[in-house]
Amino acid sequence: MKASNRFSRFTIAGVLGLLAWVALLPPTAAAKKLNVVTSTTDMAALTQEVGGDKVNVDSIAKGYQDPHFVEAKPSFLLKLRQADLLISVGLQLEIGWLPPLITQSGNPRIQVGASGYLDASQFSEIMEIPQGTVTRAEGDVHPMGNPHYWLDPDNGRRIAKGIAIKLGDLDPEDAAYFQQRSQDFAQRLAAAEQKWDTEMKPFRGRKVVTYHRSFPNFAKHYGLDVIGYVEPRPGIPPTPSHTLELIQLMKRENCKLVLVEPYFDLKTPQSIGRETGAQVVVYLPSVGGEKQVTNYFELFDYDIALLTKAFQATQ
Repeated sequence: MKASNRFSRFTIAGVLGLLAWVALLPPTAAAKKLNVVTSTTDMAALTQEVGGDKVNVDSIAKGYQDPHFVEAKPSFLLKLRQADLLISVGLQLEIGWLPPLITQSGNPRIQVGASGYLDASQFSEIMEIPQGTVTRAEGDVHPMGNPHYWLDPDNGRRIAKGIAIKLGDLDPEDAAYFQQRSQDFAQRLAAAEQKWDTEMKPFRGRKVVTYHRSFPNFAKHYGLDVIGYVEPRPGIPPTPSHTLELIQLMKRENCKLVLVEPYFDLKTPQSIGRETGAQVVVYLPSVGGEKQVTNYFELFDYDIALLTKAFQATQ
């Protein structure tokens, strides 16, 4: 056998052996992605925007579910046990299901107050903060304010920036990467906002009714007037007397649009629509409410398209 052939065989064998040995090595810190669990798909979407390929992101609640009421499952504990970071909406939105999961996960990194726990509400403008004493007689009132704050793009920008800082704290080597993605997201969001603002501008001041109080931040940003709710109080099913009062109010105010979240029964809203001539529209409060709505931009694209079509049809 020629020496060159023997060398070639030995070199190939050596390379293959080296690759096999490298494959058995534990991953380096730089190659390891941060495992992020979020309470909702909206927080997951914003995390993905700034985390890019340096994070694995999973949400507990699905976009078509009522985030106030999520059935705790053993699989959630496994997700939380492996998480480097947990991001919650806060303001007691998840109070009925997330705190027990955090405790039972046994993961010290994500306990409230630990370095791997982030309450995204701290970065946002919060509306409807109750004054005085709050009791259960008022329904499912959130004593620290309305937790549906992500439906304002300005809040989305602030949340993304806060998440980027937290990711950088947990992974200092990639801090610049997260900051760059946060800045890129802010620029893309500003461009999208110009389009959304233009589309919504003709309908500023229009009156709407929503089923639940999940719309104030969106309404403020786009100049809509929410005059009433299908629920008599937050979390309380509609009653005949309240429904009659709402119908009378809508007739007086010439309100022609009822917005309903996808997890509520349409029976009462449709009866209100028949009595008032209003259009009933199922809008999405969260990413993933429909399969095609997979990110934060698509959420606003979807809802604004629904609203502008409904407003045009009810001039």
